[in-house]
Order: sequence, then structure tokens, then C-alpha cells
Amino acid sequence: MGNIDNQYWNMSIEPKLNSSEMKAYQLQKLKEALRWQYEFTPYNRKRFDDAGVKPEDIKSFEDFAQAIPAAGQEELREVIAEIGFDMDKLMNYIFGEKRMKDLYLLTTTSGTTGIPTPYPNFRAALSDAQEIMSRAAWRMGIRPGDRIGLCFGLSMHAAGTPQLLWFQNYPGITMVPIGAEAGSEKILQFIKLFGVNVFSGTPSLALHLIEKCPEVLSHPVRELGIKILLLGAEPGAGIPEVRKKLEEEYGAKVFDLGAGYGCSCDHPVYQGMHWLADDLAYYELIDPETKKPVPVENGATGIMVGTSLHPEAAVWFDMRFTMMDIHQVFTDPCPCGFSGFRYKIVGRADDMLKVKGVPVYPAAVEGVIHSFQDQLTGSFRIVLDEPPPRVVPPLKLKIEFTEKMTEADLPGLEKEVQERMHKLLKIRPAITWLKSNTLERTTKKTQLLEKNYEK
Repeated sequence: MGNIDNQYWNMSIEPKLNSSEMKAYQLQKLKEALRWQYEFTPYNRKRFDDAGVKPEDIKSFEDFAQAIPAAGQEELREVIAEIGFDMDKLMNYIFGEKRMKDLYLLTTTSGTTGIPTPYPNFRAALSDAQEIMSRAAWRMGIRPGDRIGLCFGLSMHAAGTPQLLWFQNYPGITMVPIGAEAGSEKILQFIKLFGVNVFSGTPSLALHLIEKCPEVLSHPVRELGIKILLLGAEPGAGIPEVRKKLEEEYGAKVFDLGAGYGCSCDHPVYQGMHWLADDLAYYELIDPETKKPVPVENGATGIMVGTSLHPEAAVWFDMRFTMMDIHQVFTDPCPCGFSGFRYKIVGRADDMLKVKGVPVYPAAVEGVIHSFQDQLTGSFRIVLDEPPPRVVPPLKLKIEFTEKMTEADLPGLEKEVQERMHKLLKIRPAITWLKSNTLERTTKKTQLLEKNYEK
């Protein structure tokens, strides 16, 4: 960190993000990373061999995209089917013994879509993670003297305990590891008791605390004095209606973080997340159906694929790996003035529903529901009677209405919601109305799909 008035945390790298100079650096680092992967990672060596290429055959980004197919959860399941659930054997195969000897911390995903995915943290990765998080924190306005309330799940969650390490070298701040496991009442009490002014957690938890704060502390959430909401792990902070509600209720700035190495800016209109790590990872897009490369141009949409340029430190974005998040990218300058191309999360390819052939993402449904702030609580579920993606119309929704609404108001409200969804999403859902606080609230990631076919 330089002068406290600096625009960026890293003044030598961040001004060069998304530049031709950075592209030349990336290509050189990519060639070195691929040689390392071939030598030290059994899984990635097999991917080279299956493709019939060697690292030295790859001389350009185009060669790379054409030579090595992207891998994701489906390919990981195939490896698990072959090796079994011997986790040490599995991780040695995927990450390589050299990296595993450097293992410091083991975490996982939440496991909400199936088997929890291991997220090993290697000692070599700590400096990279600290650098990326410091770049993000500086852009968000986190400064010496701030206290960060860590409210992601601390028990095995990839966004939880590791944050204590990521912010370790950030000057002058205090970490308060509360954890989603504490429950909403304790979270609110600890935020107030310890003077937390930066909240780190899921958007659904931040929304839930708006409802709970008057009940627990006898005052609105705005009086907690939180100035920054650092949100991730699920859609929400990037949904304009959700962002607006959170900023108004908390009197705070909302920042979106994750689905790659990026964070949003504080421009009044959401611009997506600025990619912060050109020097540490190579970013690509592929077509969701053909899996062919999609040029990273302004407005382009595709599944994000990542490759680490520092393979000793890499976890999942090590070599053309994807978490199946669909991004839309923007390469033109951001009106906020910060560097880095931007990406918006359209949805997860795994979560996409098709209603009469029209793709529908839960995040898009959530955006429409949150646009009715006075009439709807924001809590809803998508009810599926058969495995996705195909949905026999109409799409079924359970939606909570606020205490301001009466039963007599519901027919008119239903027509209004259906019309807005048809205009924006090309669907007319069948709605089951629920009273406020009917649906379960959670301090962790909210599951928006109610899967009747699993019952």
C-alpha cells in the first residue's frame, strides 16, 4: 500500500489492467504455467495427453482455447467416479503432490448443488489471495480503523475462515469473526457490541437482518452504523432492486464480490464487477452449448473459464476450469473511472430453467420480485415438479406479500407481477401467495429452488 490518497492499492499493476501491455505479460506467464501444470499435476497432464498436445505446442491464447477443453463440475464428478471418495488420493490427483505438500487450510463449497467441493488453501496462495482482496477492499473504501464483521459461514465455508488470512496484511483494520452459524440474533448483537462498520456475508442474510434488527435491538438496521456491505456467494448485490433496498435500509454502500477475482464499484448504477487479477489469472468465455470460445468483447456473454498464471497457488481456476457461472462482460471504460474490464453474473448454467424454450435464471426472477418493495417481502421459491432445465409451463412460484397487503389486494398484485415478468422475462408464472415470514430464513446461502421431485 502506498499513500492513503492513492486511487489503487497496487499502483504499479492496477492501472495496467485490461491493457495490451498486460496481454503480453499474460501470454508469457501462461506458457510458464502450462509447463508447470504438465510437470506437476496428474489431472492436467492427462488433459494435455487426451488432447494430443504438449505445453510447447501452445504459442498463443487461440492455441490454448482450441487445444484444451474447459473442465468443470461434470468432469470433476467423472474423476470422483473413477477414484472414489478417498479425499487425499483425489486431491493429490487433481492438484498434484507438490501443491498438496504446501497445504495449509482445507475448506469446501456449501454443497448446495450436490457434493461439497474441496477448496484447499496452499501457503503459496496466501499472498495472491491477500493481494486480490486488498485491491478489492481498497476500491470499496475499507481503510485503517474499520472493523469487518465476518458473517459468512466459518465452518468449512470457502468464503469464511480464509478471509481471516486474506485480510491479515491489510493495515489498521480489525476482523470480527462472528460467523453465519451464530444466528441472526447473535450477529446483530455482536455487530453492535464490537462496533462493526463493514458487514461481510450473503445478500440474503443482509436482507434478513433488516427484518430482524427492530425485533432484536429495538431500532432499524441503519442505526448500526454499517458503512459498507461486502456481499457474495449468491446473487443479490448485483440485482439493482436488491442493491437499492440494502443501501436505503442500511445507509451503506453495497459491493458485489466473487464469481472470479473481482468486485463492483460504487457508481450509482451497478456496472458489474471489475476484474482485478489480470496479472494472476487469465479470463475466458465459452459458449454454454457448444463450449467454443467467445471473444471477450463489450457485451459478450458466456460461461466464465479461468486459468491461474501462478499455478503453485492455484485451486480451481488452475487450467481452463469453470464454476459454470454465466458472465456478461464490458470492456469499455467504466464511468466510475477504475481500471479492469467488468463482468455481470447472468446466472449459473446449472440453474438455468427453460420455459417454452425461454431461458430463465432464478436471479432474474429475484430481481423482478424485489422491484415490488412495498408489496412483497422479497422471499420466494421456484417450485419444480420435475428435474430442470425443462419446465412445463407455467413456472410455479411461491411469493410472500408484506403486511401492508390484504387478501383483496392480491388479484391485482398478481396481475401486475405477471405482467412485469412477461415484459422482462417472457414468462407468466403461476403464483401461490404466502403471508410474511412464511418461508424459512437462513443466515447462509438461500435455496431458491423447491424440488418436489426429490421428495
